[in-house]
Amino acid sequence: MYIQGLWAVVFTSCVLSSATNLQDYVGRIQDDNSAADQKSFGQGQGGWGGPKGPGSPAYPPPEGKEPDIVHVTQTSKESAHLYRLNGDYNPLHATPEPGERMGFGGAIMHGLFSWNIACHALLQSLGNSDPANLRDFEARFTAPVKAGDRLVTEAWRTGDTTDGWEEIRFLTNVEGGKTALSNGRALMKCGVLRSRL
Repeated sequence: MYIQGLWAVVFTSCVLSSATNLQDYVGRIQDDNSAADQKSFGQGQGGWGGPKGPGSPAYPPPEGKEPDIVHVTQTSKESAHLYRLNGDYNPLHATPEPGERMGFGGAIMHGLFSWNIACHALLQSLGNSDPANLRDFEARFTAPVKAGDRLVTEAWRTGDTTDGWEEIRFLTNVEGGKTALSNGRALMKCGVLRSRL
């Protein structure tokens, strides 16, 4: 945990592995592992003088370059209920009252929805819709999305490639509004889209 002004910042990391026991995993990095790193912010939980912690790398879009892809997703008024079907019963995503009390003006979409929409846009547009073509995906949540919003994901190929993995920068905006995901970066194997006809 780190302190940044009045905010407490908590870093967590989770590794998923195909190892059948801990001894199989310890000390080895496997190609079939998946890691998820998360940074959570606790408003009003800081201010007690703890360490500031490391900064986050910046991944802005290239200056003066038009995006290589633009992917538009129209949400519906029912979109927020998708994750309720998957066992998330947080009322913030289903009824307006919690969101109004929290200053969002009503129910908001799950952050995971915005995250998945951006990831789908990159895979569909640059990765031949094959999840094997995505190695790393990261972004910063910067604004909530409401059911019914239109999401616009813009992505830029950087041309920076290592071992066949190209760095992609992206943003997801609410059309006519704020940026929902910023500082987006993915490592992908980009291919020529093939017709499915």
